[in-house]
Amino acid sequence: MGIQLGKFNTLKVVKRVDFGLYLDGGDDGEILLPNRYVPQGCQPGDELRVFIYLDNEERLVATTQTPLAQVGEFACLEVAWVNQYGAFLNWGLMKDLFVPFREQKEKMAVGKRYVVYVHLDDESYRIVASAKVERYLSKGRAPYQPGEEVRILVWQKTDLGFKAIVENSYGGLLYQDEVFRTIRKGDVLTAYIRQVREDGKIDLTLQRTGFAKVEDFAATLLRHIQQHGGQIAMNDKTPAEDIYATFGVSKKTFKKAVGDLYKKRLILLEGNGICLTEENED
Repeated sequence: MGIQLGKFNTLKVVKRVDFGLYLDGGDDGEILLPNRYVPQGCQPGDELRVFIYLDNEERLVATTQTPLAQVGEFACLEVAWVNQYGAFLNWGLMKDLFVPFREQKEKMAVGKRYVVYVHLDDESYRIVASAKVERYLSKGRAPYQPGEEVRILVWQKTDLGFKAIVENSYGGLLYQDEVFRTIRKGDVLTAYIRQVREDGKIDLTLQRTGFAKVEDFAATLLRHIQQHGGQIAMNDKTPAEDIYATFGVSKKTFKKAVGDLYKKRLILLEGNGICLTEENED
């Protein structure tokens, strides 16, 4: 069985030489792990988890370093340098990651960061990256349910909001009017599924959805009021940005929680703020 190029592999140490260790690559032969990456005390017969890529002479080589992305993954990486063939991204290894001009949506510039997909080039068998993200997103229908927690990579800003890559597979969208914090390209965030639409597109939110979210925040809001002398200078007229800065929730969630506490006779709405009812002041 051969190794998986551009991914982590667990390989057995075959022998030690002056410049490192040779690992058993199966059908791909012995693979060098240079001395700088050899763990202290490692001996022939030991097994090591190593990342396999190609050195500057296109030979298989191993490292114990962890790249910022493996083959089959999306990542936001910075351009280290460019030449007449394309751009080279810093991905955490000694050899930078190549992006040919044909795989760039715009001409990449040194120092800027771009969301790319890491893959093996069909012709050269080299590890390369592509900024043409849409090509590599799953075309199948996402298997998620409303309210499900997912990991997202923010991909790009649009007029509607922020495009994101959901669980390294699907495209999704955070709507601008539901984002109450600073978000940048390359941010990795926890999000929640609002819905998977009939056309397969995913609507996302940064806040938990449903009644459970309101109940959770209602308890948080009540504790906050108790900890601030039984009253706060906030109500349904407070700007959404101020609510998010204080509690990390949308104004909609805040208003629902206030309504829930009011119906339970735990708070009173007075003037420009909220205060506890007398029996809940302690």
